[in-house]
Amino acid sequence: MSKFEKNAVLVLEDGKTFSGRSFGSTDQTLGEIVFATGMSGYQETLTDPSYAGQIVVQTAPHIGNTGMNSRDEESNRIWVSGYVVRDLSRVVSNHRSERSLEEDLSKDNIPGISGLDTRALTLHLRDRGVMRAGIFSGDDAKKPVAELIKIIKASAEMKGRSLSAVVSTNSSYVVANEGKRIGKVAILDLGIKRSTIENMVGRGLEVEVLPATSSFAEITATNPDAVFYSNGPGDPETATDQVETLREVLSAGIPFFGICFGNQLLGRALGFDTYKLAFGHRGINQPVLDRRTGRVEVTAHNHGFAVRVEGGDEVQSPTGYGLVKVSHICLNDDVVEGLECVDIPAFSVQYHPEAAAGPHDANYLFDRLVEMIQTRKAN
Repeated sequence: MSKFEKNAVLVLEDGKTFSGRSFGSTDQTLGEIVFATGMSGYQETLTDPSYAGQIVVQTAPHIGNTGMNSRDEESNRIWVSGYVVRDLSRVVSNHRSERSLEEDLSKDNIPGISGLDTRALTLHLRDRGVMRAGIFSGDDAKKPVAELIKIIKASAEMKGRSLSAVVSTNSSYVVANEGKRIGKVAILDLGIKRSTIENMVGRGLEVEVLPATSSFAEITATNPDAVFYSNGPGDPETATDQVETLREVLSAGIPFFGICFGNQLLGRALGFDTYKLAFGHRGINQPVLDRRTGRVEVTAHNHGFAVRVEGGDEVQSPTGYGLVKVSHICLNDDVVEGLECVDIPAFSVQYHPEAAAGPHDANYLFDRLVEMIQTRKAN
């Protein structure tokens, strides 16, 4: 068979199909299909644990030309369930490259499909919303579409799905600070990215990374100056244990910072609801307004759920934690992109200030964490 022959099919649960060429693993795969708009940073996307359970469509047409390397990995493996690209580069040309994209996909047994119209696919998802899908190759691709749709509809939906335990560390570990020690942060690993840890230790913060199932007692046993909840996959509504633990952290007055999934869990701990977005925010070019400074930042996003705050930009926490400000909003659709507590030391953002890959406009938020720790120590 010619390597250019179309031998795979992408099937959406609404019956839409796209023919293409298989690369990486030839196993079938199922997941929620989403699109990411970044024109660079595909390696960071693939190794971001927040993409667990999802088939990712790259809207940029040419993918794989810079290869893969160990330095840019956000975790120790590829987490996407499947990968969809328009043109898979046949040549790797970059002085930092150590392996090809296809080699890494094959190593982690991740199916990919190329040679299809990703623009038409993205427009379809923007119109219909994200949904379940499957990539099928070989004999599976020849089965009747109705049979493949039945397989897809039997798979789990992202809403109601808990994935923190899948991506979290199994045991705690410590990463030493660089330079002068400012303090210690206990990180609840819900799908932590390496860049987040690097941003903290580079600012003099020692971190101890804990499993997602860690209790309040286990967190405080590390004697932290602050607690951090990381990004991660799944529906925040399922994270009831982590929300209850966070309420204990807030009640104890321990400074808190959360990113992405951590923002959603802070919202729920404060008494707000979360909801699923139609097609989510995934890319490295999303405009966000920081209401504290009035500055508009271009930021990296990867989320399919968001916090709903009703009643204004400053409201009382329904669970008794005082006044809460909506600190950041997305200028594309007014989605809540950040929360800041007035009466307790806690804040969070929905987007990714670690910016891997992406612009560094929001990197200052790690400095806010340092300032919060220093303020608490001074008092």
